[in-house]
Amino acid sequence: MTAVPPTPSTASDGRLSYAVFQLARAHRGHAAAMLRAMDLHPGQELLLMQLFDRDGQTQSELLESVGLDHSTVSKSLRRMQEAGLLTREPAEHDRRVMVVHLTDRGRALRAPIAAMWRTLEETSVQGLTAEEVETFVRIARSVTEALGDRGADGC
Repeated sequence: MTAVPPTPSTASDGRLSYAVFQLARAHRGHAAAMLRAMDLHPGQELLLMQLFDRDGQTQSELLESVGLDHSTVSKSLRRMQEAGLLTREPAEHDRRVMVVHLTDRGRALRAPIAAMWRTLEETSVQGLTAEEVETFVRIARSVTEALGDRGADGC
């Protein structure tokens, strides 16, 4: 187990924020390593998971559902199309709108991605009780909502 470094003195008035940063970095790094084993980049699994639930979404719908910026989603979808995981075709109602569909190869990643998230969860919560996990999830959602209520300027 890797020791958690002490909070720097400049972050002493932001201990929770620094802890969230450390947690997010560690979690993302672990998830990224698991995704690399599936030849995926971080964030691509989120797009695939949205398509597993509802194939045939527009690029705009996917953008909204994952909360990433347009250029990131476009780049990810292009890479995923090149890897044979999905197709993008103009919508019948508006040729400027791109509709995204999974290929058989993309659909085949459903079980491995579900297993990856299950393993990531088991690793993340080892040593925690079920009650602690529920409390953490509730608090994390509260912090996320509080941050989401702020404008782009942080106020």
